[in-house]
Amino acid sequence: MQQSAVPELAHTHTRPIHWLATATAVAGVVALSSVVQPGPATAAQAAAPETRSAPAHVVPPDPADVEFPLQCGTVRTKVAHKASGDLDGDGRPETVAAVHCDSPMGTPPDGLYVLTRGSGAGEPRVVATLVDPEDRQTVSGLAVRDGAVLATLLGYSSSDVPSCCPDLKDEVKWQWKNGTFVRSTPAGARSV
Repeated sequence: MQQSAVPELAHTHTRPIHWLATATAVAGVVALSSVVQPGPATAAQAAAPETRSAPAHVVPPDPADVEFPLQCGTVRTKVAHKASGDLDGDGRPETVAAVHCDSPMGTPPDGLYVLTRGSGAGEPRVVATLVDPEDRQTVSGLAVRDGAVLATLLGYSSSDVPSCCPDLKDEVKWQWKNGTFVRSTPAGARSV
C-alpha cells in the first residue's frame, strides 16, 4: 500500500458542530456589519442645473383632454410626444404636445402645441402653436428644460422629397419672452 504525502488529519472531517460554529460566526459578522456603518460621504456633488418647476400639487394639462386644431377627417388625433414644465414662470406647468392625425398609412406631419389651464383648475386649452402641420415637419424628440421647449424636427428640403424620407433635421428651442414664444436654434444644431 502506498502512503499519502499528507497524513489524514482529524480536523478535516466535518461534523455538525463545525457547521454550527461556522453559522454562528457568519451570523456574528452580519450582525456586527449592521451596527458598524461607514461615515457620510465627503465628495463634492455637482450642482444640478436649476429648473423652474411647479408645486407638486399642480397637475400639468393632459393632452387627452384637449381638442387640437387639426383637420383629420374620419381618423382621430394621436399625441406622439409630450413634455411638461413651467414655461412662463407663473408656477403652473404647461404641457407641450406633438400631435398628428392617426393615419393608417404614410407619415402625417405633426403640430406642436402648448397647452395650459386657466388661473384655476379649468379645462386645458391650446394657447400657442409652435409648429403648424402645414409646415410638413415631424417631431422626433421633445423636452422641456429650464423653462424652454427643445425639439428635434424632421423636414423636407423640397416638395420633391417623398414624405416617407425627410432629409432635413433641425434642433430647435422656444423660450417665452415678452408675451410670446421665441424660436432659436441652439448652438451645435445642424441639418442633415
